[in-house]
Amino acid sequence: MSISYSPLWKTMEAKGVSTYALKHKLKIGGGTYNRLKEGLPVSTNTISMLCDYLRLLGLRGARCYVPSERRC
Repeated sequence: MSISYSPLWKTMEAKGVSTYALKHKLKIGGGTYNRLKEGLPVSTNTISMLCDYLRLLGLRGARCYVPSERRC
């Protein structure tokens, strides 16, 4: 299964956010970074950190999914 993170990369490039920020400010490890670059699944915690960081910078180009609560 492949996941497209192209909106993330395009938004980061357009806004001048470097991959250095991902690796050092968010402390995303090399393995996780490679998974993002290769379009492989990453943890929901990683996606949450990315979304929070981009919101903090005021970037709106990358979309984040927030599911509603389901009750069984």
